[in-house]
This record gives sequence, C-alpha cells and structure tokens, in this order.
Amino acid sequence: MNLTMGEFVVMPDHFHAIIGIGKNPYNANGRDAMHCVSTQPDDQHPSMENPKSIPKNKFAPQTKNLGSIIRGFKAEVTKNARMINPDFGWQTRYNDHIIRNEKGFKKISQYIKDNPKNWKE
Repeated sequence: MNLTMGEFVVMPDHFHAIIGIGKNPYNANGRDAMHCVSTQPDDQHPSMENPKSIPKNKFAPQTKNLGSIIRGFKAEVTKNARMINPDFGWQTRYNDHIIRNEKGFKKISQYIKDNPKNWKE
C-alpha cells in the first residue's frame, strides 16, 4: 500500500504516529485508501457519468484501508508484547485524523515531538 512512517512517539500508556499512505492500486481514481472513500466532490466524481458504477457500501471485512493497517500493526505488537507481559491489552479504539495539507502535517508533527515533555502536565 506504499506506506511511510512519519513522526512517532511511544508514551507510557499510548503512542502517536503519522502513517503516510502513498499512491497505490487501492487509492487510484480519486479514492482515499485511508477510508476507501472518494476524495472528490460528488458532482465531480468520475462515476457520476455512469451512476450505476458508484460503489456501494458493503458490510464485510475491510482490507487495504487504515483499519486493516491498524489491525495488522496491533496483531504484531500484541504477539510480541505478550511474550514480555502476558496481560498486555489494547484500548478498544483509536483516533485517526486525515492530514490534508502541509500546515496540518507540521502542526501534528510538532504535537508528537512535544508530547513527551508535556506528559507531566
């Protein structure tokens, strides 16, 4: 999926990371691999020329999106962490945010860098 890792920090009870999802076969044609949804306004989406080609939501196992990336990461960390601490467990949720521009990228990168020194507060 052409993934890159940006800033990250591991904290005592959580971590922050920037995951970059680059161009790949799953986000071609104006689709966002983060959530497998269109990144174009509805009236400009290529499928509007042929409305029957608009993909329908399917409630099935999701692959090739942010959720599948997080699941794979958590599975591997869990396997290794339980070798050290058999009681290791994750929170049931995570927070994601799509970074859409350079300003947002810099702001979130700085937040991650500053998180350890702000931990005591």
